[in-house]
Amino acid sequence: MRRTLYGSIIITYRCNARCNMCDCFRDPSKPDEEMSLDLIKKLPKMAFTNITGGEPFIRKDINEIVRELYKKTNRIVISTNGYFTDRILALCEEFPQVGIRISIEGLQEANDKIRGIPDGFNRGYTTLRKLVAAGHKDVGFGCTVQEMNADDLIPLYKLADELNMEFATATLHNSFYFRKTNNKINDKLKVSRAFEELINQLLKSKSPKKWFRAYFNHGLINYLYGNKRYLPCEMGSNGFFVDPFGHVLPCNGSTTKMSMGNLNEKSWDEIWNSKKADEVRKKVKSCKKNCWMIGSAAPAMKQRIWIPAFWVIKHKLKGGYSLCENKFIDMKEYTKYENSDDRAERYSV
Repeated sequence: MRRTLYGSIIITYRCNARCNMCDCFRDPSKPDEEMSLDLIKKLPKMAFTNITGGEPFIRKDINEIVRELYKKTNRIVISTNGYFTDRILALCEEFPQVGIRISIEGLQEANDKIRGIPDGFNRGYTTLRKLVAAGHKDVGFGCTVQEMNADDLIPLYKLADELNMEFATATLHNSFYFRKTNNKINDKLKVSRAFEELINQLLKSKSPKKWFRAYFNHGLINYLYGNKRYLPCEMGSNGFFVDPFGHVLPCNGSTTKMSMGNLNEKSWDEIWNSKKADEVRKKVKSCKKNCWMIGSAAPAMKQRIWIPAFWVIKHKLKGGYSLCENKFIDMKEYTKYENSDDRAERYSV
């Protein structure tokens, strides 16, 4: 059977970070409540699986979880804050094909302030360097961009580029998953200009993969300005989440948790093909949140590849990307910071 589903498995809500954009740590799951290997065995065949949390490496049985998931999926990427270096290195030694994405929210000052982990930047960066030194192939880091770290976005991208690492981005969202309702970016121009610069860096790259990442970042700017998302959300159809308690969810972006059913009580097929699942899918279609996160955007981009492809061709031929050209802001607003910003200094590593 052809594997097409994108799955995100939240194996724990326990977390050692104290991020300003996520209150997951205030409402941790208990170890005896979290999904067992028997529950993971119930999951369907997938094209791609993201293991996330909380902090997934808090679970000491993560190696067993990965081993079981590889029976069901073509590719696994684990999202982590990189704190548990030895555990990460040990897992990657056993599974050299697994992807590791470490959340680094800026250079040291911004990262440690946002993440609330003492010496968190050095811990995460050390883990990255050790993975590279060990020859691990699928390594990268990601940044959730907000006002506090927007000035660090290009230095982080350049760091990833120099190390030949993947570089992922996101921005603030509110949802049941983050336990937040007050995440907000007030200075949209500051953040969107940082994304604009990143998009132009990505478009200049020789990597087609980075060109499509430029389109994804274009979608993040669109989200910042409260516009309708560029591609329809089909979460609950082409992708899903499972929370630590076994609930099958369409996504992690909804205001309240929309459960299709619980794997502790039913089989995957019973849940996925149920009337309740169809009701949840209808709610997804009528959702007005317009989230733009990689979990929902990546499947949509692949299913409608001609849309981002046309955008890439257009901006490659034009030789660049502009907020004004894309009508997010007018030229007067765009030049608001021109006299006060020293861009060469801001974007130097």
